[in-house]
Amino acid sequence: MAKQKRKVTEMTEKKNKKLKKASAKEILMVPEVTLGTKEVYPEGGAVLGAGQETAPQLPVLTPEEKRVLERKQKKERRKEEKKRLRESGAAQSPPAKRSGAQLALDYLRGWAEKHDNWRFQKTRQTWLLLHMYDSNQVPDELFSTLLAYLEGLQGRARELTVQKAEALMQKLDEAGGMDPLPQGKTQRIRQVLQLLS
Repeated sequence: MAKQKRKVTEMTEKKNKKLKKASAKEILMVPEVTLGTKEVYPEGGAVLGAGQETAPQLPVLTPEEKRVLERKQKKERRKEEKKRLRESGAAQSPPAKRSGAQLALDYLRGWAEKHDNWRFQKTRQTWLLLHMYDSNQVPDELFSTLLAYLEGLQGRARELTVQKAEALMQKLDEAGGMDPLPQGKTQRIRQVLQLLS
């Protein structure tokens, strides 16, 4: 018996919530509608035109309920607008973002030209240090600028760069007559070692 009462009260609570939501939607839609000369206000009251009967009072929403309903409506409007844009084909793709490579090379150019707005960026420096031996990533015309940048390299970054260059040279020496690395890469490694050692 107790279970049935609990089920019944749960069902009635659910129905009450649904009714409350439905009536709240109707209240928000009412201000948009004007009938004849009668103006409807969201508070539930109505200003009557001449010769009209009194309108039934609509329940008043709490400020919290109003905010919740306004958010829902705003979200629905955004969805509809996005849908309309998609259908019309006017949806513009976001501007293409520049790649990490391009950003790092611009960072290096900014350093070389002593721009006022240039500032140190570890991610750009890290990219440059990882790809400095690859002529496809760092063009030859920018490699001399990168060498000048490496002169000012300090701390752990300098130590790691030297260690990596030495390890690559050791690998090259172990290979003997066979050159496992492209000629340009070997030359770059030698220049970096000469500069930082």
